[in-house]
Amino acid sequence: MAVPTTGKRIVFTGGSGKAGRHCIPYLLSRGHTILNVDLNPLPHPIVHTLKADLTDSGQVFNALSSHFHLSHYENPRLPSGAGVQPPDAVIHFAAYARNLLVPDSECFRGNVLSTYNVIEAACKLGVKKVIIASSETTYGVCFAQGDAEYHTFPLEEAYDNDPEDTYATSKLCGERCARSFTRRFPGVDIYALRIGNVIEPDEYETLFPEFLDKPAMRKRNAWSYIDARDLGQICDLCVQKDGLGFQVFNATNDTITTKEPTAEVLKKYAPDTMVTREMGEYEAPLSNRKIREVLGFKDEHDWRKYVRV
Repeated sequence: MAVPTTGKRIVFTGGSGKAGRHCIPYLLSRGHTILNVDLNPLPHPIVHTLKADLTDSGQVFNALSSHFHLSHYENPRLPSGAGVQPPDAVIHFAAYARNLLVPDSECFRGNVLSTYNVIEAACKLGVKKVIIASSETTYGVCFAQGDAEYHTFPLEEAYDNDPEDTYATSKLCGERCARSFTRRFPGVDIYALRIGNVIEPDEYETLFPEFLDKPAMRKRNAWSYIDARDLGQICDLCVQKDGLGFQVFNATNDTITTKEPTAEVLKKYAPDTMVTREMGEYEAPLSNRKIREVLGFKDEHDWRKYVRV
């Protein structure tokens, strides 16, 4: 159980989605106050959802300078000329979550423009911490045509990302926007999370039996995953860790999603891909070493707790 910490006011975009609806309860358990900005409601008794089009810069500026709840109108009147205090942090998860939800051009436009707008508004409003959702797909295999190969293993943040698909390219553009704004606004931290295949608690029962029976199908996800609740922990650790400027973090759990050890899986399914360092016996090929060493991430929801091998 998470121990509450000093709470922050956080605007969370896309909190009604698959990842967000598990991250927000974790953040609340840590003592934070959340405003969810999403086109869809989040059924939570103490989290208000503000509907906004994040591709509209004006709406984004407004959302990031909004009350968090109707009850806040009962607070004392603000001094003349003072607006609502901007949040302490912004976590931006809202996006088209993959290819083929909308035409490619709209996926690119929506994802890149919304990310730019959120980062710009946050920086210009004086927010010092922004966390954005990037993706495992930026490593170039998940949505590649045909049977593509990774350059090297493990996949770490210094990798030469060269995806061919629109969704992953939109996420790399978001990373570049983040890096640009940290140069323009010294003192602002923007952390991009390359989020692995998100697994909800009920999906260990529904998805993992096939994952274990058919390891080849998991190559596109680098045989890795992130429990949605552990992603909440990563968000909280990012909120707490200051002073890093622009950073990219792989957001995955510790272990590979196979019965067999990592070396055996890579030798069988990616025999021509070079392994650049010694890996742990069951280490996930999409490595989370950086979040463990820099942020102090502790894997709480290893899939083996929930799936009989």
